[in-house]
Amino acid sequence: MKTVSDSKRAFYASYPRPINSVYRRVIEELLVEMHLLSVNADFKLDPIYYLGIVTSFERLMQGYQPESDKEQIFNALCTSTDSDPETYKSQAGALLSIAKDKSTDELVDWLSNPTAENDSSHIVEPIKAIATNDNFKYSRPFAIGIYTLLEECDHELVQDQEKRNQVLDTIAENFGISGEKMKKDLELYRSNLEKMGELLKVIEDVLEASRKKRAKRAEEKQAKEAKEADEVKEATAE
Repeated sequence: MKTVSDSKRAFYASYPRPINSVYRRVIEELLVEMHLLSVNADFKLDPIYYLGIVTSFERLMQGYQPESDKEQIFNALCTSTDSDPETYKSQAGALLSIAKDKSTDELVDWLSNPTAENDSSHIVEPIKAIATNDNFKYSRPFAIGIYTLLEECDHELVQDQEKRNQVLDTIAENFGISGEKMKKDLELYRSNLEKMGELLKVIEDVLEASRKKRAKRAEEKQAKEAKEADEVKEATAE
């Protein structure tokens, strides 16, 4: 069986460049999570999981530089765990588009009995199968996928803990999974997003201070050179 070390080697072979230390932990945690699920006999890929992985990556990798490398890193994450990055993106996008025009109640109803919309049967069938799968393997990315769908429907609702938890309990009951586990995972996810936001603010403040310092040094150098030039002119005139 493929090991975590095998997946890590595959990832760094696919993306051999150094990863900024702030984000390395994010990547390695995602990689380990994706690997452990990929080798679990009960785990089945589904669009909600895909959306959770894509969203986790996008949110927790905000501010990564160079920005152009993010797609290569995501692709390496998927291929190193024997998955297709385009499938992740396309199914996540298709599921999110279904949620876009629904109210929260409509989304909860749809998740409990999904119906195909605009040739989306490839999205619907795996979600239908979850409720009837006695061995369904719940995962943290699945919870994040649910959270992302709710956020798409009603951003204010996900900020209200009581209302959010009521909806999560209903969805969890419909899927036959633990509402407490899902809520706990999402609290951790929200906390991680908050910490990343704070960290990015610190980084931006440091960069701004550095830019100001460089600008000040440049101004001082320019002023010094102008003064020296004036002194030379005065000496020549004498």
